[in-house]
Amino acid sequence: MATNRRVSRVAELIKREVSQMLLNGIKDDRVGTGMVSVTDVDVSGDLQHAKIFVSIYGTEEAKAETMAGLKSATGYVRSELGARVRLRRTPEVLFIEDRSIERGTKVLSLLNQLQQERPVGFSDENEPEVHE
Repeated sequence: MATNRRVSRVAELIKREVSQMLLNGIKDDRVGTGMVSVTDVDVSGDLQHAKIFVSIYGTEEAKAETMAGLKSATGYVRSELGARVRLRRTPEVLFIEDRSIERGTKVLSLLNQLQQERPVGFSDENEPEVHE
C-alpha cells in the first residue's frame, strides 16, 4: 500500500500526462469535438486503478461522442502512461465525466434568479422586530 503522499503525487503526474495527451496525443476525432479538460484523478491506494475525471464543454451529443472516444482510447492512454510514468505496474484507467462545473453554474444562475425576483426595498433591516 502506498502512502497518501505518494498516491497524490502519482495522481498529479497522471493528471498532467493525460492533459498533455488530450492536447496532442489522442488522434481520435471524437475527442476533439468538445473541449476536454482533466479536472481530477483519483488513484487507488495500491496504485492499480486510476479514475480520470474529465469536464467536457459542448452539446450533449458532443459530450457523448467525446466520452465514447475517450473510452476507446483507454488502451492507448494506459500504454502511454506506462511509457511516461515510472511505476511498477501501470494503473487501469477509467474516464468519468465530471459535471460539477455545470451543477455549480446552475446553482449560481438559480441564486441570481432569486436575487432578481426579490422585492425591491426588501432587506433584513425592514423586517419587524419580534420580542419574546
